[in-house]
Amino acid sequence: MSKFVIQGGRPLKGTVNIGGAKNSSFKLMIASLLAEGESRLLNISQIGDVQITKEIISALGGQIGSPGEQTVFIIPDTLKAPAIPQNFGYASRASIMFAGPLLSRFGHAYLPFPGGDQVGRRPIERHLEGLKKLGVTAQFTDGFIKLRANKLQGAQYRFDKNTHTGTETMIMAAAKAEGETLLENAAQEPEIDDLINYLNKMGAKIKRLANRRISIIGVSHLQGTIFKAMPDRNEAVSYACAALGTKGDIIIANAKPQHLQAFLEKVDEAGGRYEVGNYGLRFWYEKPLRATDIVTQPHPGFMTDWQPLWTTLVTQAKGTSEIVESVHDYRLGFVTDLQKMGAKIELFNPQIADPEKFYNFNLQDDRPENWHAAKVTGPTPLHCGQFAVTDLRAGATLTLAALMAQGQSTIEGAERIDRGYESLDKRLRQIGADIKRID
Repeated sequence: MSKFVIQGGRPLKGTVNIGGAKNSSFKLMIASLLAEGESRLLNISQIGDVQITKEIISALGGQIGSPGEQTVFIIPDTLKAPAIPQNFGYASRASIMFAGPLLSRFGHAYLPFPGGDQVGRRPIERHLEGLKKLGVTAQFTDGFIKLRANKLQGAQYRFDKNTHTGTETMIMAAAKAEGETLLENAAQEPEIDDLINYLNKMGAKIKRLANRRISIIGVSHLQGTIFKAMPDRNEAVSYACAALGTKGDIIIANAKPQHLQAFLEKVDEAGGRYEVGNYGLRFWYEKPLRATDIVTQPHPGFMTDWQPLWTTLVTQAKGTSEIVESVHDYRLGFVTDLQKMGAKIELFNPQIADPEKFYNFNLQDDRPENWHAAKVTGPTPLHCGQFAVTDLRAGATLTLAALMAQGQSTIEGAERIDRGYESLDKRLRQIGADIKRID
């Protein structure tokens, strides 16, 4: 197990180049299996989820290599097995997303029950209900999901709740199905548009329509191509919060403001400073921050992945900020560690007129011990401590808190952070952080 040792309290200043989006990179790799011939994917961050996806593709018989920095070449023509080994299911939630490519090639697929970070239940039924509309049958046995479809058929399907990966799974499954598929209440995240653009470049016929709809007209052939993944929104927000939280000044090269509008609005509201340039975005601390409320929502709202970072940042803001988490049923677990560092945070459940409509998670899966909101009162100095990472976003949050705190903190389980951040400790050192990694 790896750990970070961080001496906090230093303003971070400099320039950071962010990598390709985690929530795009490994999904582009999976989508390449729908095509014939080689795909060359650029700006692919060397993170844990990408490495696991490489190993899965190799286990399925595909040819995969990285002949260059942040580059992945994939030749799917040699795929010979529709079964993903069970150990990969425990390592990543990506396994269900292989359904479309494997069903298109083999007519059946054997997928281990997906794992990844245990943030809420990430309901798999949102994937399976849609796949069944395309003619897929599903069985659960011995930790596997057995899927079968003699021929994928286009269909109309409406998601009951917003689902990012569910939308992507359906897009990939429908790309080579017979006829047209119309997805309603489809997710709107820019990483989904990245996937659509890649598939269309390979020859797919996919377009967004008004009112959260996506039309997919199935094609018989897709051809591998060259494609560059979009930059990572979560990485950009992480460094932005680090700049404001440590009273620093950071340029985030290649960051796209159009992907971050909800976050930038809150930075303005809190009194943080930022600047948009042809280089990307610059964030800097100029004066004390103001308390600022957020409610997490699917895109174009304030992203749930940003919530732990923002909650940490506003411990240094004057007044009381109210944080409401509507997307995941359990994404405030990190608060206990912030409280140990001295943060004044009160957890509560807000009064919601229509919880079924308001919350994006399945209410029947919620637990009495889960809290969905927090009141954060600041500014409060944070002190150092020893912590264990429970998931990727909590790990990034504790790293931010340790950078803001006075004294030396230790964060166990840094390998969980590797799932979504490439060389985080190295990049932080380049902008002035006192952080070392011990493997």
